[in-house]
Formats: sequence, C-alpha cells, structure tokens
Amino acid sequence: MVYPERIHHFNKVGKNNFRPPPKVESNVVRIEPRNPPPPINFKEWDGLTRIAFVRKNKTLSAAFKQSTVLALLEKNYTTACSLMNKAIPEGFDIKEKIESILSDCGAAEKRARVMDIDDFIMLLHAFNKEGIHFS
Repeated sequence: MVYPERIHHFNKVGKNNFRPPPKVESNVVRIEPRNPPPPINFKEWDGLTRIAFVRKNKTLSAAFKQSTVLALLEKNYTTACSLMNKAIPEGFDIKEKIESILSDCGAAEKRARVMDIDDFIMLLHAFNKEGIHFS
C-alpha cells in the first residue's frame, strides 16, 4: 500500500467550539504528501477517479457502463489511435474493451470506496496499456 509519509493528529475539537454547533466532533490533523509523488499523469488520475467516485457505492463495472463515460473514452481512444497512426481494430467495441480490462484486473465488482491508491494506480496503468486514456 502507498500511504502519505506522515500523518499527525494534533487534537480533537469539540462541537461546542463552533457557532452554531455541528452534529459531529472534529479533529485537527496535518497530512504531508509523499515526496516524490507517484509516477503518474495527474490529469489521467483525475479523470479515472472522477468516473469511479461519481457514485462511490456503485461497482466500477456499473460506473464505466454509463453512456457519457463510454462516449468520452471512445473519443479519447480514437484520438490516441490517430495520434499514434494506429488503425482502430475491425469491430472495435469500447464497452467490451473496458469490461475486459476491469475483469482482467479483478476490479469489475470492486467499489471505489473500498479501493486503495495502489488499486487505482494498477487500474490506470491497465487502461493506459490498452490505449484508453482519461484526459
């Protein structure tokens, strides 16, 4: 697993310290980011996590079946193929390609809320390896 280098818990802040008081207790923490950051394209990362977390309780398979997501990824795939002078395979179906990638990674039935950063990095690399990009 990949975790931030340091997480410091400073103290608890009671709800009575706020006006009006919220219904929850608060904490003050400091999180220092990893240095160096993971070797990923952050626009790609942002695109993947936005799709996955639109409905965090949906399985990834369901999140990637939305028509707007399929249209975006198909557009990005055809653009990437044209930039690399690569022909789009005969009978190409983006939906089948995505389902194949998700099942090969074992992520089709996972939910974004239970995945860790390593799972998302592995999934991003799997999509990029197959020519599917999120930005």
